[in-house]
Amino acid sequence: MTKSYARIIIDISHEKVDRTFDYRIPENLMQEISVGTRVLIPFGKGNTMRKGYVVGITSQASYDPDKIKEIGGIVTDGVSAESRLITLAWWLKEQYGSTMNQALKTVLPVKQKVKPKEKKIIRSLLNPEQLSSALKEAEKKNYKARVRLFSALLHNPVIPYEVAINQMNLSASAVKPLIEKGEICLESEEIYRNPIQIEGQEGKRLQLNKEQQMIVDCFTRDYSEGKRNTYLIHGITGSGKTEVYMELIQKVIEDDRQVIVLIPEIALTYQTVMRFYGRFGNRISIINSRLSAGERFDQFERAKNGDIDIMIGPRSALFTPFSRLGLILIDEEHEGAYKSETVPRYHAREVAGKRAQMEDASLVLGSATPSLEAYTRALRGEYQLFLLTERAKKNSSLADVSIVDLRQELKDGNKSIFSKKLQALMEDRLRKKEQVMLFINRRGYANFVSCRSCGEAIRCPHCDVTLTLHNNSRLVCHYCGHTIPMPSKCPSCSSPYIANFGVGTQKIELMTKKMFPQARILRMDMDTTKEKGGHEAILSAFSEHEADILIGTQMIVKGHDFPDVTLVGVLAADLSLNTPDYRSGERTFQLLTQAAGRAGRDAKPGDVIIQTYSPEHYSIVTAANQDYETFYKQEMAFRRLMKYPPASGLLTIQFSSRNEPVLTKTAAAAGAFAAALGEPEQVQMIGPVEASVYKINDIYRKILYLKQENYDILIKIRDQIDGFSENHPELFEQVLIQYDFS
Repeated sequence: MTKSYARIIIDISHEKVDRTFDYRIPENLMQEISVGTRVLIPFGKGNTMRKGYVVGITSQASYDPDKIKEIGGIVTDGVSAESRLITLAWWLKEQYGSTMNQALKTVLPVKQKVKPKEKKIIRSLLNPEQLSSALKEAEKKNYKARVRLFSALLHNPVIPYEVAINQMNLSASAVKPLIEKGEICLESEEIYRNPIQIEGQEGKRLQLNKEQQMIVDCFTRDYSEGKRNTYLIHGITGSGKTEVYMELIQKVIEDDRQVIVLIPEIALTYQTVMRFYGRFGNRISIINSRLSAGERFDQFERAKNGDIDIMIGPRSALFTPFSRLGLILIDEEHEGAYKSETVPRYHAREVAGKRAQMEDASLVLGSATPSLEAYTRALRGEYQLFLLTERAKKNSSLADVSIVDLRQELKDGNKSIFSKKLQALMEDRLRKKEQVMLFINRRGYANFVSCRSCGEAIRCPHCDVTLTLHNNSRLVCHYCGHTIPMPSKCPSCSSPYIANFGVGTQKIELMTKKMFPQARILRMDMDTTKEKGGHEAILSAFSEHEADILIGTQMIVKGHDFPDVTLVGVLAADLSLNTPDYRSGERTFQLLTQAAGRAGRDAKPGDVIIQTYSPEHYSIVTAANQDYETFYKQEMAFRRLMKYPPASGLLTIQFSSRNEPVLTKTAAAAGAFAAALGEPEQVQMIGPVEASVYKINDIYRKILYLKQENYDILIKIRDQIDGFSENHPELFEQVLIQYDFS
């Protein structure tokens, strides 16, 4: 009989997961062991029995089979959260094409224990009579430090160590002899770092309208009957999706289950956490990239120990080690931030569906502008679709949206970045003490710098992109970070006539200050939010009316609720429309709809000005009308014609190398192999072609696109190309290959 071996990692919470150990699977356990199974194994020279997790099964031993130890048994105290996450990692590996190690590092983001934070206390070991006697002796000998300590211990037998050191002016050397004499003891307990520093006030539970209540009733009925469905809530901006979310969460935690809430941006965390914290108190935690290593470790430990019920965060929060997960909720499910840019290139929506299935949990997706993928599934009946068609606040209505043709503005002699209508409305709002948001999807001072004599733009030497001017007079590459001072002469022809072209957030800030000198202005982009707490500081200041105008990139138009914002200006709607991506129309519609939704969210009516050079484009027209249905029909017609997702599956294979000739040869060979796999009518192949940004950080990239309606066929092709690369190491020695499914 063929022997089977299990690849096992040990003690995953505190160890790096880049090392596995092979163990032989006993014949009697052959049917019971699979990926994710927790097992007992003899480890080390003393063969101490340790717990481990199976991460792979193979018939090939990695070294001498006679030296491989045998699995001792299966841990029978239930399936742990880690076991299920490892099983999920295996699914990620198979579905998206990665190594098991890459998948494990994705689902087990906290791999190494951080030194715990401790709280120390001084405890008296003397009874009151003995303590009084010790105090008198200290006074007699003029031991001032001991007098202060014993006096305090008479009133309270336990004193925080920090208070003793900082407020009572004691030193460690003064405390030590008392510990040695057995008069006091120093105790410490491990405490968890808490990233939520909110003086919380209890939030009001709002009365739901009929549409909101219908969703809650339907979910509650399904959940009580044991139905774990996937739901898509398509609600216009301001329709009260968050209130619905909180009612659903309440139902799940009352059932002693736990909840993961995904949000797309760190910038959204502040307002979301404030609302959730007001409702659910300290049973909530957050996870995001701005937390320290210690804070991140502690949040996952709190989740594993059952100290919290709700975890809020971006896509990494999806892997929170909850053992009783009952609901995964994805807000703004259409956002591109839910797609991983590193291997494995998973989408949080798909992985959430798999984890919900594994955990017997429900999945709720919400958006004012659902992704075409989610909406198509809802129309097919794979998701249950709910609609919220009116704003939750009775006195609130959708803003009036106007499209301004920038071509006509130029013909009329207006060379400003502000159209005449936007200028007039901004003056009106400032006079009324109302607030304004200005949105442009680009940070920096200018798009690029070029020479007016020879026409050459100043480019990054390491990437195929122009450098962006920032107002500290430096040119920066937004891909690799390369930075140079702004030159006084053209590097190509030495002409002094070099200038910046285009507009970024910094330049808009300067122009706004010049045009409206009386206005208080805040800017929110990647540059102003680098520091920890940067998002919260800016949003809080704007919320507290410390500024009249908020200028920013797309992070300002998503999910925020400022009652006094009555004007939103979209300064260049075409920036997202003219990107080399088949989703550019969809992303433009989503951004404009979200931007329009920031105005007039309370009793005061709102206006939105969309400035564009393409006023007739259907993405812009339908966004102005808040007409998702018409946009969906037109965009899907384009996707069907071009065989783009969700009308067809798309496998993107990226080849990258520092050696350009080797890259060209390898990509061509892989393309020829893929072309020979099947009939041309079965799979449509494009490429290999140069990536839209061909060179990044001195690495060249080529891409092969494969389109096929059947996702399984694309997975099969990926596996065959993987095999081709393994069988031809001479071709792929200097080339990295990565897969991405859309």
